[in-house]
Amino acid sequence: MSPTLRLPYLATAALSGALFGAGLYVSQMVDPLKVLRFLDFTAIPSGGWDPSLAFVIAPAILVMFVAIRLSKRRAAPLFNGNFHNPEFTRIDAPLVVGAALFGIGWGMSGICPGPAITLIAFWPDDLLVFLIALFAGSYAGAFVIPSGENKRLAMAR
Repeated sequence: MSPTLRLPYLATAALSGALFGAGLYVSQMVDPLKVLRFLDFTAIPSGGWDPSLAFVIAPAILVMFVAIRLSKRRAAPLFNGNFHNPEFTRIDAPLVVGAALFGIGWGMSGICPGPAITLIAFWPDDLLVFLIALFAGSYAGAFVIPSGENKRLAMAR
């Protein structure tokens, strides 16, 4: 990245992070009970299901849909030398197993990793235990399934 793009890139990252963090709090995605009530489809007959978080994901999908379409018309992003598209696009067993493990962890705790990091600002009870387990699981997962450059090296063998 050229030095002239560095400051705008960092400013965009800071603004995006601030918007994301504020959005998590305003939408109440940092409240584990709100999330668990959204994930509990068995509560639909009793009226205990809370569908409101669908109104968080729907606009996000729409914004990303438009952003991806617009980005395909550009040679490069505004504040970076090139786009960073995913290297691996297959739906395979590690993806499905990883998604299932993620979903189980999210369902058990009601805390998604993004909101968990934003919760550091208020430090609720037991957050430290969750974060240590989150980082330990991530670190252990890197031994089971390498990522980034290590994954490319493992696949080349």
